[in-house]
Amino acid sequence: MEEGKLVPDNIVVETVSARLKQPDCIQRGWLLDGFPRTQAQADELLKMGHAVDCFILLDVPHSILLDRITGRRMDALTGKVYHLTHNPPNDKEVEQRLVQRSDDTADKLALRYTDYERHVAAILSCYADRTIVVDGSSNKATISKYLQDLLTQLKGRKTKG
Repeated sequence: MEEGKLVPDNIVVETVSARLKQPDCIQRGWLLDGFPRTQAQADELLKMGHAVDCFILLDVPHSILLDRITGRRMDALTGKVYHLTHNPPNDKEVEQRLVQRSDDTADKLALRYTDYERHVAAILSCYADRTIVVDGSSNKATISKYLQDLLTQLKGRKTKG
């Protein structure tokens, strides 16, 4: 991960599957962020009995991803995440504690984005009838509101059906 590479499929799938078998996930459902990242992960998830109701793809241009990632900083004391341009801290003391994660660089994004481009078509083919593409280039509040409304709508459909 330090090198910007993905964790091996078998480790990720086993970890996710173990979590999805927990009572709260069985009762209330689950939402995965950034998973599956490969067709092998998607296939294994299904083999393990974890059906996916909906696959949401946040479509964000590379230039916006680069800005978001390279500007992201974390308060080393509290763990709170900031962005140097879009969400800077209001406190000079906090500003001085900010650190950049080792994988929040242009070089690491290039590696991750190459992996994404290599795998996204295969993953989407696994969920072709359940994929919703969301414009992820808007601001955080707009995207969050849209996703909350979407998930509420999907939950309503599931409880009716």
